[in-house]
Amino acid sequence: MKLCSIASGSSGNCIFAGTETTSLLIDTGLSGKRMEAGLNEIGHTAREADGILITHEHSDHISGLGVVARRYGIPIYATAGTKKAILKCKSLGEIPQDLFREIEEGREFTIGDIAVSPVPISHDAAMPTAFVLRQGKKSMAVMTDLGKFDEGIVEKLQHLDVLLLEANHDVHMLEAGSYPYYLKQRILGDRGHLSNELSGQLLSQVLHDNFKGVILGHLSKENNYEQLAYETVRLEVDMAPNPYRAGDFPMYVAKRDMVSEVIEF
Repeated sequence: MKLCSIASGSSGNCIFAGTETTSLLIDTGLSGKRMEAGLNEIGHTAREADGILITHEHSDHISGLGVVARRYGIPIYATAGTKKAILKCKSLGEIPQDLFREIEEGREFTIGDIAVSPVPISHDAAMPTAFVLRQGKKSMAVMTDLGKFDEGIVEKLQHLDVLLLEANHDVHMLEAGSYPYYLKQRILGDRGHLSNELSGQLLSQVLHDNFKGVILGHLSKENNYEQLAYETVRLEVDMAPNPYRAGDFPMYVAKRDMVSEVIEF
């Protein structure tokens, strides 16, 4: 399996996930040109995508959906609530109804040789989901845009090989920053985004002997930076009451405006 962030952050999100025979895009919050250029960097094209998985309808996750789906006729997998919200986004243009494949939270489906499990998450969107992807005994997950996590989330992320996990903001930077009060409260709330500290705490609960790596994603441009997210998450792992330490596995930080490391396993 292969996982790579084409771009990740508040200005646009697109993740590539695949196997030797199946290629998936998770979110399409970039222009068609940027998506294609990023995919080309890792030896892929948008045309070959077997499906587009949409986590939710916010513009930084769907702004390029209409263009790429229409151009190549790629099936779009989304929950009923997300589909309804997408169809209200006039900026996407008309998307043929027959491209949509409605999915249900908690009900696994397959695309090629990948089994996909939509995981409901807490975020201020219509019906948002994260995704766990499996091929045989291999598995990975993309878990961003959640304001909180609970035992159910932790259970869904057990025994993963690779995880792309949100580390959106530093709480102190956010509180002292220029955002208006309502926006700060939204981000800090249960339907907002995971802080660096919470990201590290969640990661600490899903580590195991065969864990192969984590990519920290969806960093805020204004309220975080790569080194801070990296060091804070590492510190949370080192302080957690488990036998694992941050140095036991690779940790990467997804780039906001360029292709990140490709993890293959």
